[in-house]
Amino acid sequence: MDQQTRILVAGGDTLLGAALLRRLHGQGYHQLLGLPPREPDWTDAEQVDNFFLRERPEYVFLTGGPSGGIEENRRYPADLMVENLQVAVNVIPAAFRHGIRKLLYVGSSCCYPKSAPQPLRVEYLLTGPLEPTNLAYASAKLAGLTLCRAYRQQYDAPFITTITANLFGPDDDFHPESGHVISGLMRRMHRAKVRAEPHVVIWGSGRPTRDFLYVDDAADACIFLMRHYNSEEPINVGSGTERSILETARTIAEVVGYRGRLLCDPNRPDGMPRRLLDSSPLFDLGWRPRTDFRTALAATYEWFLHQQMTEEPYVALAV
Repeated sequence: MDQQTRILVAGGDTLLGAALLRRLHGQGYHQLLGLPPREPDWTDAEQVDNFFLRERPEYVFLTGGPSGGIEENRRYPADLMVENLQVAVNVIPAAFRHGIRKLLYVGSSCCYPKSAPQPLRVEYLLTGPLEPTNLAYASAKLAGLTLCRAYRQQYDAPFITTITANLFGPDDDFHPESGHVISGLMRRMHRAKVRAEPHVVIWGSGRPTRDFLYVDDAADACIFLMRHYNSEEPINVGSGTERSILETARTIAEVVGYRGRLLCDPNRPDGMPRRLLDSSPLFDLGWRPRTDFRTALAATYEWFLHQQMTEEPYVALAV
């Protein structure tokens, strides 16, 4: 990928997609195609095909499709599954038909079976039942991973796939109901600080552990893999460290400056009890995350505060 390469981030309005655009632009890539809001509707096959025909991308990072936290998965499983399936079955075949040089598809750590051994290795995929709270979304992402492998097997297509840890950072969804763990907790703790509320409720027992990765580091890993990886096996992109939800909440409270109590609600779902990716194959290739966890949280909170000053929903703190 030289700096005149035509690069498409399909899903530039997603958390990882926005980070990829930032990092690619910062590294001097200027032929970035379909920048939001000029992206086509990736769920519309005709728009996708016309876009590839017109823009002729050479490299494709496929990050498109909606995602959300436990509550979002509980409320809208059909929407999450259908839209992610549509994105995969539109973009991946179009990339092959139009002769792209390489495509990287981004999967999710929720693709692993609920009771798989830890840390999670790619050979554990499809070996057991998925976590029920994100079954629909995970099934769609698994379909995307499998479709890329099928194109490699049948046509020797230049497609690679990754499975990312729990990502967080700028451009995340900070809604307290639909957001992921870190963004949702950060929003609720900020609100509690502003309103001087005595406690914040954490969903579940607080005991489950997660592999959290700053999104800018994840974007750097994807760019690294586009340059250096070429295998049909998915490759994990994680931090190499797991943290409990309660431990994570305490660190967020310190960063936000919230001094109230943190109360766990065991009546809320926990999700998978543990989710730590085995990222040693990626580390062995020479890549490691650069951003300290607390530093990454502070940068995320700074971005959130800036958004709060510029966007009415955050100013109102209505929810």
